[in-house]
Amino acid sequence: MQITRRLEFDAGHRIPNHTSQCRHLHGHRYALEVTLSGDIITTEGLSEQGMVMDFSEVKRIAKEMVVDVWDHAFLVYRGDTTVLPFLQTIPGHKTIVMDVPPTAENLAMIAFGLLDDAYRDTYGNHLRLERVRLYETPNNWADHLRTE
Repeated sequence: MQITRRLEFDAGHRIPNHTSQCRHLHGHRYALEVTLSGDIITTEGLSEQGMVMDFSEVKRIAKEMVVDVWDHAFLVYRGDTTVLPFLQTIPGHKTIVMDVPPTAENLAMIAFGLLDDAYRDTYGNHLRLERVRLYETPNNWADHLRTE
């Protein structure tokens, strides 16, 4: 069985080497979808009986590990020698420095890495993270899938 929880957040970024509009400072209303697989919990009397995982717990983990960290931040590539020094001059600015350009593909991959160990097989139901889908816009997204 698979379940998916969607969360949204706002963040700014730029792709410094892009030859089109994305080289400019801009922001998005991102959506993050977390897909988990596992057996349905059958333990009588558990709050999670009949579920793979409680959706509120899926949300709590994704918010703590990714959404609250990236929400209303500027996601900047460490190699962006134009914008990074500028952002560092703004006191208290929420700047997230990344080792790769903050494309939808890279953000999906990073989010998967951050979340993979956070979803634990607590109930012996073979729970595991299968996919992180990161929407940059309603029409554009990237999927990072479990490969093993």
